[in-house]
Amino acid sequence: MSDQDHMAHALALAQRGLGSVWPNPAVGCVILREGRVVGRGWTQPGGRPHAEARALAQAGDLARGATAYVTLEPCAHFGKTPPCSAALIRAGVARVVTALTDPDPRVAGRGHAMLRDAGVAVTEGVLAGQARALNAGFLKRVERGLPHVTLKLATTIDGRIATRSGESRWITGPQSRRLVHLMRLQHDAVMVGIGTAMADDPELTVRDMGAARQPVRIVLDSRLRLPVNSRLGRSAGQVPVWMVHDGTADSSAWAKAGAKPISVPGMEPEAVLRAIAAEGITRIFSEGGAHVAAALLRARLVDELATFTAGIAVGADGVPALQTLGGSALADAPRLSLIEHRRIGGDVLTRWRA
Repeated sequence: MSDQDHMAHALALAQRGLGSVWPNPAVGCVILREGRVVGRGWTQPGGRPHAEARALAQAGDLARGATAYVTLEPCAHFGKTPPCSAALIRAGVARVVTALTDPDPRVAGRGHAMLRDAGVAVTEGVLAGQARALNAGFLKRVERGLPHVTLKLATTIDGRIATRSGESRWITGPQSRRLVHLMRLQHDAVMVGIGTAMADDPELTVRDMGAARQPVRIVLDSRLRLPVNSRLGRSAGQVPVWMVHDGTADSSAWAKAGAKPISVPGMEPEAVLRAIAAEGITRIFSEGGAHVAAALLRARLVDELATFTAGIAVGADGVPALQTLGGSALADAPRLSLIEHRRIGGDVLTRWRA
């Protein structure tokens, strides 16, 4: 098997950490000796232990003279744990293969340099594209101060998210809804606007996925109109709720309920996302509504769009999936690239990349 094959194994392990390791990256590590896997690991919930530490603990003395495949450059700084580069050196690993250089200023090539200075052979850039896609949220937050945003729309075939009366449960089928829960699980936070929160009184939790770590639930509510006795308010002490507001309303009741109020004067979309990223969030799953979806697309802040389309039509008097985008010409319209199209039960999932 090739370096690419073993790195693909490490990337599959890394994916297990998505949604549970923020603000850390989701990293995977495979340790190979004489053609046999002797250790493997991935970043654990909360970001510790690191993937390399888990794999080295499993390998034990068999790590000496082995090759380690790591999806991101091993860290080189002392934080809550010693540097992973130093741990690999102490374990006697002979070769380290990585996919990406870590852009974190505390690392940024220092991990690779530390390994080489200790006589460890280093190969970089194996499956770099796949690794960048996997950790797009971590990389975007470090490089640009913004989280990776996936916008989800569940619509009728004529692009509506509710009937004229506001009825929306359920447009899509049970298979689609289950997949949405899996997508929530792989993101750090689920975000909705006040319109959706008021109309649906949602829980926004991951359900039927075992003992899953719940994403942060974020509501964009400039004047804090959502009642504290809503489902989100009543559960804020058990599952994190962040209320993003413009600073003009009294947030003490929400704070008392256990939520985190975040003040963003003006509530401009980019400023909102920067404030959320500053709290450590790397991946957001935005579930609406139409005003939030349009605002994110208009500001070119959507990285990926996932649409679930059901075979039902409600007509022009239904609620559109998007409110006004403001452009008057096709050249002004957000244009995305198709990356996936498949059937989910009786619905169709289409994924697009900005």
